[in-house]
Amino acid sequence: MNVKPVGIIANPNSGKDIRRLIAYGSVFNNNEKINIIKRILMALDALGVKEVYIMPDHSGLGIRAADNLDISLKINLLDIHIEGNQEDSTRAAEKLENLGVACIITLGGDGTNRVVAKACKGTPLLPISTGTNNVFPFMIEGTLAGMAAGVMATHAVSFEEVTSRAPRLEVYRNDELLDIALIDLVVTDDAFIGARAVWEVDSIKEVFLTRARPANIGFSALGAYLNSPSPESGKSLYITIGPGNLEVKAPIAPGLISCLPIASHRSFGPGEEIPINCTPSVLALDGEREISIAKGEDLTVRFNPKGPLVIDIDRVLTLAAKHGVFTSHQIR
Repeated sequence: MNVKPVGIIANPNSGKDIRRLIAYGSVFNNNEKINIIKRILMALDALGVKEVYIMPDHSGLGIRAADNLDISLKINLLDIHIEGNQEDSTRAAEKLENLGVACIITLGGDGTNRVVAKACKGTPLLPISTGTNNVFPFMIEGTLAGMAAGVMATHAVSFEEVTSRAPRLEVYRNDELLDIALIDLVVTDDAFIGARAVWEVDSIKEVFLTRARPANIGFSALGAYLNSPSPESGKSLYITIGPGNLEVKAPIAPGLISCLPIASHRSFGPGEEIPINCTPSVLALDGEREISIAKGEDLTVRFNPKGPLVIDIDRVLTLAAKHGVFTSHQIR
C-alpha cells in the first residue's frame, strides 16, 4: 500500500494578537500547540503513517513536539527559509503541495489558513482551531485530527467522499489577483495598516463575507444577524456600513460586542464583481489588515465558490469505521 506523508503547519503566533488586550480573548500558548502536535504525531503513527513533514519556526514547535516520543514515524522539518512572518506558512504549504502530502494539518485561526490556502491547489486542508477568530478551522481534539489525517494518508476512504471546496473572496486590480480571504474581507478608512487586527468599528466602511453563521465570532456573525444567505447558498454577502434604518449588534471579536449601522446589504454570486468604493482605505483579510489602497485606485472583489479543499473529519472517521479500519479479527 502506498502510504502518503502528512504535512503540519503550526503558526507560533496564532492566538496572540492585540485582541487579547482590548477584548480579553483567550491566549493560545505554544506549549498547548506542542501538546496538540504530539497527539497528532501519535495518532498518525498508530494509523500506519510512515513520514510527516513539519514547518520549522523560531519557537521550535515541531522539534519540541517530537522530543521524547516513542514512535516509529519519521519526522522531517521542511527545508525552507524562515523569516518569522506569515509568508513562512505560504512557503511551507507550497513545499508540502510539491511533496505530494495526503493533507496539510494546520494549527491557527482564519488568518493562518488564508495564507496556507493561497499555495494549495489540490492538497486538502485539515484545520485545527488555535487562533482568535476561528470560523474556518475546526474545534477538534488533536488525536482525532491525526486519526483522520492517517485515514487519508493510507487511502482507507475515497478522497472525493470526504473533501469539498470551501468558498473564498478574491481581490483584483485590473484582472490581477492580489490576495484572497476565506471568511471576511473588511474595508476600513484607515490611512495605514498599523495594528493588523480589526476591532475599531468606527473605521469600518464595507464588509464582504463568504459565511454568515450566528454561532461564529467575527464579521460572519454580523452577516448572520442580518438574516443573510447561509454558507450553503452558493453566494456571498456585501454590506455597507453607515447611516441607515438598521443597526446590528454582533460579537466582532472575543468579548467585543459592537453595534454597527447598516446602510445596505445584498448577496452576490460567482461571476459578479463588486468595486471597493471607499478610497483611500485599508483592506483586512480574515481579520488582519493587509492591503493599502490609494485614493481613486480601482480594486474589485469576486466570490469564488471553488476555494481550498477541506477535509470533513467526522465523515472521514465515520466511513473509516464503516470500512473496518479500526477493527481486526482475533485468531483463536
